Amino acid sequence: MPNNPEIASPARTQAILNRFHLSAKKSLGQNFLTDLNVLTKIVDAAHLTDTDNVIEIGPGIGGLTEFLARSSKRVLAFEIDQNLLPVLDETLSPYDNVEVINQDILQANLPAIIEEKFNNERPIKVVANLPYYITTPIILDLLKGNAEFDNITVMMQKEVAQRLEAKPGSKDYGSLSVIIQYLNDVKLAFEVSRKSFIPAPNVDSAIVTLERKETIENEVFDEKAFASFVRGCFAHRRKTLWNNLQGLFGKDAETKEKVQAVLDEFDIQPSIRPEKLTVDQYVDLTNKFHSIKLV
Repeated sequence: MPNNPEIASPARTQAILNRFHLSAKKSLGQNFLTDLNVLTKIVDAAHLTDTDNVIEIGPGIGGLTEFLARSSKRVLAFEIDQNLLPVLDETLSPYDNVEVINQDILQANLPAIIEEKFNNERPIKVVANLPYYITTPIILDLLKGNAEFDNITVMMQKEVAQRLEAKPGSKDYGSLSVIIQYLNDVKLAFEVSRKSFIPAPNVDSAIVTLERKETIENEVFDEKAFASFVRGCFAHRRKTLWNNLQGLFGKDAETKEKVQAVLDEFDIQPSIRPEKLTVDQYVDLTNKFHSIKLV
């Protein structure tokens, strides 16, 4: 255990930034978390133990990384900013269970890296403070990839977190809610004030945990087709499901007759709004439209 104050303490964070002449890069969505209580709660939300292998995305100057290193077996941190590598070399030098990879997580071959670095030993968890501008692509990439994680615990913009967790009929419920909730149990663990960062972002944040469902009772024939279909149903949120389906499939009389028959089969009114349908209903519609060669 190092004698220095925690990396994420406000005074040490500022000292590190001054020493290395650093400033947060807006282009990379950098904000440095300086609330030690929040970091403790993140570790708790991820249910980390000393047998866990952890992947972190965007370690910054190592504030969260330090807490992860203390609470897990090994940490593999992906940092895209080369300027932060010497900083991390210094701040994380007391921890021999941390490795930093200078690579864009969206370009990384995670299955190969996990096999090489972790020898596929489980549990493998993702814990990260995600850049706001690229949160959704990272989440979707982690979930659709060939690497499987025991859980994913990430900080993101509060608005996006609410969309992930939203229930049918709510204003936040949309295509992202449906796609994520099909395979995962989603929990908004707690919210984080913008005042917990240097510099303070313009919005508040939230911690979300994603646990992959052990069983999927109602399965889609193809996850990519499901995601595409759901996005099409929400293409024009203010329009009815019927209007969005016409945008997907066309307006010729034969197609409209087929679509109406499917809606009748599942007792779904054409005038319903897309946000009123459950995940299971979207699964049913995807599979049925596929069976009649519309999806």
